[in-house]
Amino acid sequence: MPNIKSAKKRVKTSQNANERNKVVRSRLKTAIKRVRTAEDATSAELEYKKAQILLDRAATDRTLHPNAVARIKSRLSRTITS
Repeated sequence: MPNIKSAKKRVKTSQNANERNKVVRSRLKTAIKRVRTAEDATSAELEYKKAQILLDRAATDRTLHPNAVARIKSRLSRTITS
């Protein structure tokens, strides 16, 4: 347990950020799973657009690294087209 006031604040701040990021990552995983398990191409494209918005937001907020988001989007688009 930290003794310094600023360290105590950092613990609390990082816990709050961790909870927020956990929600975002969970939503992303669900969106990605929906794209991969879509039954037909049109529903897959619709789900891909939704996932793309969430991924871009995660990259903007730095929840995920922008390069990781680009890689995920690229792989998802390849699964849709093939």
